[in-house]
Amino acid sequence: MNMTDLQEKVNSILIHICKTDAPAQNPELDLFANGLLDSFGVVELLIEVESQLGLSVAITDFDRETWKTPRQIANQLEALQ
Repeated sequence: MNMTDLQEKVNSILIHICKTDAPAQNPELDLFANGLLDSFGVVELLIEVESQLGLSVAITDFDRETWKTPRQIANQLEALQ
């Protein structure tokens, strides 16, 4: 999957989890600082990533600082492909 497709998929997942299209509008949006993602949302994100993208990310490998924006999430997932 190329980066554009991956970013679109991440945006779709985040829109569903965050219940707003703000992540798709701003790829640099800090999801945690803006209250759009919390610990429950992280678990849901990782479940959706595995379900929709076939990429498994252990919760212990999730670092809030490197996964805080839609762009950073897509970059991290691209590295896992």
